[in-house]
Amino acid sequence: MRGGRPIVGWPGPDGLPPQVEASEEKTVASLPPILMISGAVLLFSISDIFAKRLAADLAGVQIAWLRYLLFFGLAVVVSLRDKHGSRRSSQPLLQSLRALCLLLSASLFLLGLGRLPVAEATAISFATPAFVTLLSIPLLGEVVGRRRWTAVILGLVGVLIVVRPGAGTFTASALFPLGSALCGAMGVIVTRRIGDHDPLATTLLWSSGLGLAALTLGSPLWFKPMDWPAVATAIVMGILYAAAQMLLILAYRRCEASFLAPFSYAQVLFATLLGFLVFGTLPDAVSLLSIALVAGSGAYTLQREGFLGRLRARRRRLMRRVAHASRRRARVLP
Repeated sequence: MRGGRPIVGWPGPDGLPPQVEASEEKTVASLPPILMISGAVLLFSISDIFAKRLAADLAGVQIAWLRYLLFFGLAVVVSLRDKHGSRRSSQPLLQSLRALCLLLSASLFLLGLGRLPVAEATAISFATPAFVTLLSIPLLGEVVGRRRWTAVILGLVGVLIVVRPGAGTFTASALFPLGSALCGAMGVIVTRRIGDHDPLATTLLWSSGLGLAALTLGSPLWFKPMDWPAVATAIVMGILYAAAQMLLILAYRRCEASFLAPFSYAQVLFATLLGFLVFGTLPDAVSLLSIALVAGSGAYTLQREGFLGRLRARRRRLMRRVAHASRRRARVLP
């Protein structure tokens, strides 16, 4: 992460994370934000159930378009509240690349959700932190210690167990959420490149606006008229998704992001339970082990990333203080 206050927000299993600016002052954890995070991921899981219902008749890109309508609406609200921020980007190419990564992540997840059980699709897509760690080495020049390497390896082993390449249970549909995780990781890498060069409102508008525009332009290829039950399902899905986003934003405003982020992995548990209650699908023992590996390694990676992020922020503050003191001494000396 470059510059001052980093922008945080890991892509969730739909590729569209709540984007909030990290606050270095909000370091005290409390129960209400944890409950907000838990409630948010529960609502996300229920929203995914409705999305899977829609996927029986609609293309995944059409469901992504419906969610992007809401995503853009939230971005406009945030933009209107940020009266001092510019809507122009200082890095339009990076913003465009970020928007493309999130669009692909959202679309691929919803394509996989229509073909896979909810628990497996959610678990595979939560491999994003592992991919972020791997990509940060060549793209950001970061050094990865043995703790993060261990978490990454365990997470990837869990993904391989779910996907089971070469086995009779392998299905190519598992590649959709896996691709979603990889695209989401690229989005995080690009976000770090952008850093704080653009305001939060600008990043949100570019990501949501470009994604919505791209999906709308391609709508003649995939759009299917929706009957009233489908419209009602889409509305409920959107309301649940909006409520979840607002809970996440409120939680991240009250507590440190690196502390709260691992709690988002409760969504894997909710997805497993809801998939059983609604669709009667329950992962076998091997899949449950792999889901636990992915969730545990991802949660630890997020916690470790937050710890290292705080160290980097402290180092930046120290360097700024040293530079400021040096300039003051230079003005005093004859």
